[in-house]
Amino acid sequence: MIHLLFTGGTISMHRDAAAGGNVPTYSGEALVGFTRGLDAISPYRIENWAMVPACHLGPDRLWALRERVRQVAESGEVRGIVITHGTDTIEETAYLLDRTLGPSVPVAITGAMRTSSDEDWDGPGNLLAAATVAASAASAGHGVMVAFHGKVFAGRTVVKFHATDPDAFAAPYAAPIGRIEDGCVVYDARKRGSGEAGKTRPVGLRGLSARVALVPMVIGDDGRMLDLARADHDGVVIVAFGSGNVPPGAVPAIGRWIDEKKPVVIATRCPTGVVTPLYAFEGGGSRLAAMGSIPAGPRSPSQARMELMIALSAGVAYGS
Repeated sequence: MIHLLFTGGTISMHRDAAAGGNVPTYSGEALVGFTRGLDAISPYRIENWAMVPACHLGPDRLWALRERVRQVAESGEVRGIVITHGTDTIEETAYLLDRTLGPSVPVAITGAMRTSSDEDWDGPGNLLAAATVAASAASAGHGVMVAFHGKVFAGRTVVKFHATDPDAFAAPYAAPIGRIEDGCVVYDARKRGSGEAGKTRPVGLRGLSARVALVPMVIGDDGRMLDLARADHDGVVIVAFGSGNVPPGAVPAIGRWIDEKKPVVIATRCPTGVVTPLYAFEGGGSRLAAMGSIPAGPRSPSQARMELMIALSAGVAYGS
């Protein structure tokens, strides 16, 4: 049996003329009714956990979702879990689950970029693909994944790469680990565990208690936004230029975070490529590293923020 956990998102939405746009409408039972062929994949059970847009899932509700997935996975009653989710923040949810849950029960997260009001609604197809992933014996040990538009991604590497296209997801620092072909999931053994996925043990923590700011750099940045965020946050991810450079006016503000023992992680605004501390001019990446900032590694800014939230919430000390 597989567990279908519905949380809302575009996959559940219909265009409401009175509201002026798309709104959550369909329960899990309704979505299952739209999805032909689901019965042939596996017996299943339905849980309507929520019916909300992804942007309504704050840290508390996201952690509650994580706990519910953990409970289902540890129950011994299912061989796989499917989560339907709004696409806007799938990458944060996938990263959190991948970093904090064991891989024994496969979890396939999916959603849609089109609503039931659109002729090319991708919801039923994506749900069917996710069920295929969750139910497959080949998925054992893969842990948390995102199944979308015929591709399968490791939860720790996936990001939303296009705002509106049905083929919205990519793994800019890795690659898809599998694909759906003729109703079956096929994994690429060479890409299993690509990037960091599969290389570290799950992090143990009791909730997402840490507050982490995400501050993008702009031309001529004087550090004002960094200073405003410092009092109310435990750490910060800076979205820097290129390989990790910032305007010189922002450097003193970065120093103030570091002086207060609040971690500063440097990510890049570039869609691909890793922060590399090469430049020694004022504001250059190597100077920031010498001050004590931390390169984000193979992570998008959103992934770097979630990683820092997890680390700080787990009590990992700055500089450890």
